[in-house]
Parts: sequence; structure tokens; C-alpha cells
Amino acid sequence: MTRTSIHLLLLVGIVAALSTVGAQDLTLPLQKESTRFAVIGDTGTGGKAEYETGRKLEEFRQRLQFEFTIMVGDNIYGSERPQDFKSKFETPYKPLLDAGVKFYAALGNHDDPNQRFYKPFNMNGERFYTFTKGNITFFVLDSNYMDRKQLDWFERELKDTKTDWKMAYFHHPLYSSGSTHGSEVDLRDLLEPLFVKYGIDVVFAGHEHFYERVKPQKGIYYFTCGGSAKLRSGDIRRSTGLTEKGLDSDNTFMVVEVAGNAFHFQTVSRSGKTVDSGSFQRTARTVDKP
Repeated sequence: MTRTSIHLLLLVGIVAALSTVGAQDLTLPLQKESTRFAVIGDTGTGGKAEYETGRKLEEFRQRLQFEFTIMVGDNIYGSERPQDFKSKFETPYKPLLDAGVKFYAALGNHDDPNQRFYKPFNMNGERFYTFTKGNITFFVLDSNYMDRKQLDWFERELKDTKTDWKMAYFHHPLYSSGSTHGSEVDLRDLLEPLFVKYGIDVVFAGHEHFYERVKPQKGIYYFTCGGSAKLRSGDIRRSTGLTEKGLDSDNTFMVVEVAGNAFHFQTVSRSGKTVDSGSFQRTARTVDKP
């Protein structure tokens, strides 16, 4: 066999391998006119894990063509000088930013509230805010300080929402199997009645440095995605009975596709392994409106 033939065989093998990996890695259906986005949390370290996770996220963006990313808090750890925003956000996600991907941030307990004025976080100067993409309204809350002003605002926004899908995200998880923190019960007592009353479908949180998909609670799906740069290895307590699926051995991010009444999700590790995936149908629930 000639050297040219060997090179051709190697090239064909590499292309075939790449095609196979791509087909195996992607579980979302990529339907027309669907809404696609990514979920990251506890990201702003500026360390190796954040950069590696960012590179893998960009690989998935090229396949999925998602247009925005939600951030569930702890966006910048430590000092928050201009050079810190560069090294802990702008550089790790530069390929996504260059591609026009918008990031919508929630405040975490390690975040200076003045992050709300940082334009690339798209908070428009507000601690809590809402935005709509496709047939989804997102409610972004500040779980650090859940005062009456925020709760009243949240209920008014919920009442006025016309989209089919309602999703909320914030930093502290209402349900969690984490040994370090666990469920934020006081926060749950404030928010869950509104979630149930007005038909919130999905909730995303961070704070725990791992991935957890909680068994549906009162018809609501809860995801913790707080391991996109930090990691607490072995921190999930399986004894809680809350965990449908979890990973506390590697950093992760989520990609989501909403098509009509279907919610499709895929959770990917820093190494590119799919650690969780699935879908569910939005069920029409009776919403009590006064």
C-alpha cells in the first residue's frame, strides 16, 4: 500500500469518527422554529475548568445554533475589576459573544449587585427582570434578597404573562441534595406557592457546585446547574430521594430546546460526555387568577 493510500484511509477514518461522535453527542431534535438556549452557573473563576467548559459549549453552539445563554449566578468570583470581567467572562466565552450569543445573568451570593450595570449580562440595571424568547417568558430573580417589592413584582409579571411556557431562574435551589447547602426551604416557602398558582413549568438554579435534576415537585421541573466552573466532588446526598439524575464528578452545562409543548434537554460534561438528557411535554394547568 502506498503512502498516499495510507493517508487517504487515515483521513476517511478521522472524518467517519468525527461524524459518529457528533451524531452520538447531540440528543436534541433541532426542530424548525424552536427556541434553543444554554444554561451555565457558578462560572466566574477565570480558571482552567471554566475555559475548558466554555470551549465545549462553543462546540455545541456550532451544532445547535442557540442564540442565548442563561447564567444562574456567581458570575464573577473575587475581585470585579475590568480585567476580571475580561478574564472571567469575556475571554472564556469570546467565541459565543463574537457569534452574537446573548447572556442573561442572575445574581449569586458571590456577585456584587453592581453587575446589573454590566451590559453583556443584559440585566438593564435591575436585580430582577423578565424577558421573552419565542413562546417562553423567563423570570430572573435575585434570591439573595427576596423582599416584598420583588415578590409583588413577580406576581404582577406572572399574572400578565401571555406565553405558554413560564421558566424562572435564580441562584439558590429550592430543592437540592447537596451536602454543603441543601434545599433553601425558607425561599421555597415564599416562591413555590406563586410557582404553583401561576403555572411555572421549569426552574433553574445554581449555588451547589454540581448538576442535579430533581424529581418533579408539584408538577414543576427543577434543575441545578452550578458546576460550570467550580465543582464539589461527591457532594450529592443520594439519601434525600430528590435526585432523578445527578453528577458531582465533573463540570457541566446544559443545552435546551423548546419546540411547541415539548421541552428537550441535554447536560454535557467538560469532557464532552452527555451525562443526562430527555424531554417532557408541557401540561396545561389551571392557573388561579383573581
